[in-house]
Amino acid sequence: MAKGIDEQKRWFALLLLCCGSLMIVLDTTIVNVALPSIRADLGFSEDSLAWVINAYLLTFGGFLLLGGRLGDFFGYRRLFLAGITLFTIASLACGLATSQWVLIAARAIQGLGGAVVSAVSLSLTMNMFTEPSERAKAMGVFGFVSAGGGSIGVLLGGILTNVLNWHWVFLVNLPIGVLVFALSIFRLPSYRGQVAAGSLDIAGAASVTASLMLVVYAIVNGNSAGWLSAQTVGLLAASVALLGLFLRIESGATQPLVPLRLFRLRNVAVANLVGVLWAAAMFAWFFLSALYLQLVLGYSPLQVGLAFLPANLIMAAFSLGLSAMFVMRFGIRAPIILGLLLAAFGLLLFSRAPVDGNFAIDVLPSMLLLGLGAGIAFNPVLLAAMSDVEPAESGLASGIVNTSFMMGGALGLAVLASLAAASTGALLASGLGQAAALNGGYHSAFLAGAAFAALAAVAASTLSRTVSAKGNTIAINDP
Repeated sequence: MAKGIDEQKRWFALLLLCCGSLMIVLDTTIVNVALPSIRADLGFSEDSLAWVINAYLLTFGGFLLLGGRLGDFFGYRRLFLAGITLFTIASLACGLATSQWVLIAARAIQGLGGAVVSAVSLSLTMNMFTEPSERAKAMGVFGFVSAGGGSIGVLLGGILTNVLNWHWVFLVNLPIGVLVFALSIFRLPSYRGQVAAGSLDIAGAASVTASLMLVVYAIVNGNSAGWLSAQTVGLLAASVALLGLFLRIESGATQPLVPLRLFRLRNVAVANLVGVLWAAAMFAWFFLSALYLQLVLGYSPLQVGLAFLPANLIMAAFSLGLSAMFVMRFGIRAPIILGLLLAAFGLLLFSRAPVDGNFAIDVLPSMLLLGLGAGIAFNPVLLAAMSDVEPAESGLASGIVNTSFMMGGALGLAVLASLAAASTGALLASGLGQAAALNGGYHSAFLAGAAFAALAAVAASTLSRTVSAKGNTIAINDP
């Protein structure tokens, strides 16, 4: 038990952290259902619409690790309150947005606040629950909130957009944020790590985030600007230069944001590669299938939310223990490969969905396969990322792979949204109707997403170790 905190206060504090995390998780899924409505209201193009998601993913992923370091220096409760405040204010700005750039800027600020809340919540939980069994229970609750939040998000997004309008998918955060802030002032304990101000790797976070924002901007605008234009080539060159600067900063920093030595460990390197490729496929699934359901099949936002619900419920069920059972029985490598192949097959099925598709035949099987694949593979990927590192660095390794998920999602979504837009444009130019052209564009992107998932499965086959159950512990053994 954490010193100075009794049992009841610890679990109430965990409840507050879960509420804050739920608000962050909701925002990663609730927006997908409202995308077509946002597109129509604010005049987004098909490819620029990806920025509503990517602006959030980039700042979230770019500052996730730095958020934890800031908590070490300034205190976790103080940073949690700051993150909740920033996220809530940004949610208000999103909800009141009447232009594309206001919404995109507010989404970027949301991502920054969300990164701080997520990183500090994990640190506070690790400090409050020091006994292995209790820590496992607490992390299990966090996992359920993350998966369950996805289920709530897609359904709530459909209801709010259908009954009210898309603005409310952001405004719903206000009462949650105000309540969590008010209670956290008095009920959250204050911890602080051991880190000096000079070791905060702000330059590293800024350079890698700027690099990724430039490459995503170049890809998203590649169709309109031209792939060999001075703008596209210049942005890509600047992105590469900033990435090189980031690597130089990390190699010379006393306490780097991302210790490059960790990538000399095979499982860490492979797990992060898997995370990038898989996230590219999975974020494209959420983004593109929501557009297919609304713009091609003509579903209402509520119907879209209900269509996603089976997949999210499956993911929630695996987070409650099914995933751990798979790992204890089969190790980490087999579940990851199986889950990724199921996801790839689900995306392949989506790539043949017709213009007049039927839910039971053309949508539900894909949703079930994708939910099953994600549920099986997610936790083993995290375990793989931490299996080669020392226990003291497990939190850092987990943070790095989560950052890879966010960055992979942003890059993959930019690539696949641009591919869909280019394919749609070519089909329209050939004389095909609007719905058929949109559907053809989505087919191309789903095929590419399936390829990303399959490549991730191939990469996972190179993992050097498996995890198997021995007694009451999970031990790592050579295959």
